[in-house]
Amino acid sequence: MTDDKVMTIEEAFGALEDILNDLDSDQNGLEETFAKYQKGLEYVKLLKSRIDGIEKKLAILEKENGDDNV
Repeated sequence: MTDDKVMTIEEAFGALEDILNDLDSDQNGLEETFAKYQKGLEYVKLLKSRIDGIEKKLAILEKENGDDNV
């Protein structure tokens, strides 16, 4: 698996999807399910941070180009 700090948004979504599919299989013990759930939450946090950063950059670019409808 790629290090979370250098993981692209697409890779993080893919890893999150893998976790969700695995959790849907109902073939995990409680501790394994909890560990995967925690890892999934880490991916969600990473994705939120990356997407928020992109939105801020877009807002700056739009403002610089005179488009205040952000």
